[in-house]
Amino acid sequence: MPPPRSDHLLSIYPHITDRDRHLLHLLDDHHVLTTDQIHRLFFQARRTCQIRLSELHALGLLDRFRFARTGGGSHPWHWTLGHNGHRFQAAAHDRPEPTARASRQRVHRLSANPRLTHLVTVNEFFVRLRAHTRRQPQARLDRWWSESTTTKQFRTITADGHGLWSLGDTTVGFWLEADTGTEPLHRLIAKLDRYATMSRRTGVRYPVLFWLDRPRREEHLHQLLRHSEVTVATATHDTDPTDPVWLPAGTTSRVAIADLPADHGHPVADNPNFHDGIFVA
Repeated sequence: MPPPRSDHLLSIYPHITDRDRHLLHLLDDHHVLTTDQIHRLFFQARRTCQIRLSELHALGLLDRFRFARTGGGSHPWHWTLGHNGHRFQAAAHDRPEPTARASRQRVHRLSANPRLTHLVTVNEFFVRLRAHTRRQPQARLDRWWSESTTTKQFRTITADGHGLWSLGDTTVGFWLEADTGTEPLHRLIAKLDRYATMSRRTGVRYPVLFWLDRPRREEHLHQLLRHSEVTVATATHDTDPTDPVWLPAGTTSRVAIADLPADHGHPVADNPNFHDGIFVA
């Protein structure tokens, strides 16, 4: 059993594994993961996952919340950083140490955020990619960026996420637009103008992946799509995004992410984040 919570962060270091550190890093970047998502990312047995999460909660490294389901029962536990988790990540990244009150407020804001379902959906997309790499050695998720990191790095776009997906010697960058069915389709399409502007400015031409909540909505989106300077491909939540399920606009055949066209761009004199033709943080 882990020791009781302590004001001295160093006292819990002997109980933190490399896997725990990786989980803390992901939650620092992506805020929230469900029990099932953490299980698929890091564990073989679900029970082992549940036990370890409870231990990390007892150490104050993680916090959790869940809501009641309509009709009875509860939604799954949603896990985020606890106060000691925030302290550990602050130390790791040379940030000011948060107070206990600030850590509690972060959890409260996250749990009450009206975009929580959307955030979990975005993370689910990347969890499916990362979980696939555990089964397929030739596949790699070389980059998993959140909306905030993507916006900070590329500035002119507001993608829900950005990734680099590799299969063998092929690496494809992509922008993710995760749809939960609450936004008008014309608003989704309007985002493509910013991607086109960014592509002209930087030379980075990654496909925009619209991950839609249901097939009917996907069909309607394709009816509205017109010619665009950027590659657009769609799939739905009920599919495995690592499979050949992506339908490029203007085509009738579905392909895998690694089969979509992508150009990593070219070095730009006034952009220090371009190295070897690839935009990096």
